[in-house]
Amino acid sequence: YINLRPVQLLDERLCLVKGKTRRDVNFWVLRENTEGPYVQMGGSFKRDTPDEVAISEDLNTRRGVERIIRAAYTLAKVPHGSAHPTPRVCMVDKANALPHAHGLWQRTFRVVAAEHREVQSSHLFVDVAAMEFVRTPERFDVVVTSNLFGDILTDLGAAICGGLGVAASGNIHPGRCSLFEPVHGSAPDIAGKGIANPLAALLTLALLLQHIGEREAASRLRAAVVGVVRAGQTTRDLAGSLSTTECTDAVLRELAARR
Repeated sequence: YINLRPVQLLDERLCLVKGKTRRDVNFWVLRENTEGPYVQMGGSFKRDTPDEVAISEDLNTRRGVERIIRAAYTLAKVPHGSAHPTPRVCMVDKANALPHAHGLWQRTFRVVAAEHREVQSSHLFVDVAAMEFVRTPERFDVVVTSNLFGDILTDLGAAICGGLGVAASGNIHPGRCSLFEPVHGSAPDIAGKGIANPLAALLTLALLLQHIGEREAASRLRAAVVGVVRAGQTTRDLAGSLSTTECTDAVLRELAARR
C-alpha cells in the first residue's frame, strides 16, 4: 500500500530548476497505492451519445489513509540523508474542492500528527504543492498524498531530477512481499532500440537492496550511478551518447572500481 518514490537529484546539471543543488532536491514521496479513483468505481450512462454521463468515484477509507500517513512519519524518523535537523512530513490533498474524500485525509492527518510532536507537520493543497516542488523543493523531506496526486506529483519530481529515466520506485507492504519497479514502466515503443535509460532500473534495485537490509550494497550501487552521470556516461535522454547496454556497462565498471 506504500508507493515509495524518491525525488533525489543525482547531479546539478540534470536539474531543470535553476540554482538548485543535490542538497535542495532530496526528499521522498509516499503515494497511497490501493485506493482513490484507481479502484475504478463508477460507470457511464448513454455512452457515446450527446447525453452521456460518466462518473468515477474517489474511494478513501480511514484505514487506508491512516496507514499511509503513519508510514510517512515512520520514514521521516529514519536517517535518510535529509538536510533538515527536524524531520518533516507534508500531507498533500485537495480538501477545499473534495471536502468529503480529502476531508478524511485532513482529519486523519491531524490525529496522527498530534502523536508525533517531534516531527514538523505541514499541509499543502496539491496545486500549491506542485508549485512548491519547483519553487522551493528544499522545503520537503517526506511528502504523503493520495493515489492520484502521488502519481502526478512524482512525475513532476522526476522531471526536476532529469526525467523518468532516473525515477525509481518501490511498492512496499511492511512485513510482507514488496514489488520494486522503475516509474517509467516497460516503454514498449522503444523496445529493442538500445536507447532506454537503465539508470532508473538500477536505482530501483538500490531501493530494493536497502529495503532488505543490504545498505552497503545499496549505497555502492547508487554511488556508481551518480559516478556515471557526473562523467557524462549516459543515454541520450540525459545528453549522453551511450546505448542502454553501454550505460549499464559503465555502471558495472564504476561498481568494480569502488570495491
